[in-house]
Amino acid sequence: MLGSLTIIAMDTVSFPRLVSRGCGIDVHKKVVVATIDGSGLRKETREFNTFTSSLTALKEWLLANGVTHVAMESTGVYWKPVYKVLEPAGLTVWIVNARHIKYVPGHKTDKADCAWICKLLLAGLLKPSYIPAREQRELRDLTRYRTKLIQHVASEKNRTMRILEDCNIKLSSVLSDTTGVTATKLIDMICAGKSITMSDIESVYHGKLSASKEDLYEACNGLVEEHHIYMLGIIRRDIAQTEQIITDLNERIKNMLSVYDNVLELLKKVPGLSTKTVEDLVAEIGLDMSAFPTEKHLASWAGMCPGNNESAGKKKADESLMETNKSNL
Repeated sequence: MLGSLTIIAMDTVSFPRLVSRGCGIDVHKKVVVATIDGSGLRKETREFNTFTSSLTALKEWLLANGVTHVAMESTGVYWKPVYKVLEPAGLTVWIVNARHIKYVPGHKTDKADCAWICKLLLAGLLKPSYIPAREQRELRDLTRYRTKLIQHVASEKNRTMRILEDCNIKLSSVLSDTTGVTATKLIDMICAGKSITMSDIESVYHGKLSASKEDLYEACNGLVEEHHIYMLGIIRRDIAQTEQIITDLNERIKNMLSVYDNVLELLKKVPGLSTKTVEDLVAEIGLDMSAFPTEKHLASWAGMCPGNNESAGKKKADESLMETNKSNL
């Protein structure tokens, strides 16, 4: 005997609408999917490719429907062209952290994603990320690229030392600074295929060196082959070219920050802050502190505020930190 089936109607929970008309966008490399909704609007979803002409059509569609707010995830770098097209048009564009959007499980599609983002936007449940002004974003590009190149130069200098060790040139054992004038001149001689003599040592030796002339001479006599000379030449050309690019970047960064010289000079008075550190600091957080309500917000945005992940009385390690530690193993 079959029992009776009872159907319970579930009430829909509604949120107060804090944004009158909004748009949720799901961003991908080749397409963006957008859903508009709000007061006096019929909910509609459209798909656009990511060419500039299509993004312009997206902008015109939003303006024609009176949309005031747009929200999308910070997906790689793909959100940036969308932001650059929509933001100058007077739209309030929010870039939100994907971790702050908890999708309803099941039936996940691009259309469902952008509709869910739109719903959260209208209900005022999203929090925009800090997006600096265009000038600051450009400055960031320069300082971050400079840092990458400086790291590359340091890596190549270490590679030079490994090659010298491979041919038993023991400069790193007798000199504290293997990138100084003395070491550079000796490596230049080695790269030229010259066998180091005592007279060569005397021509570069000075009293500030801790090693004796005899120790320096012994350190420079190894088993240098043509392959070592070739590798050293290639690496040193790479270092020279990269250092020239760094010089060019330094000049452009200096010109961009010239209007803030008074502020930079004040920051340089803080113990431990070099010119590069001050420039990087300004590029990352800017000079307008109104973007951060308190110092705690700034510390949190900079990733210097420890989180708290606790369940059933047990504290769990931060997953991102664990992944970082794994990658360093």
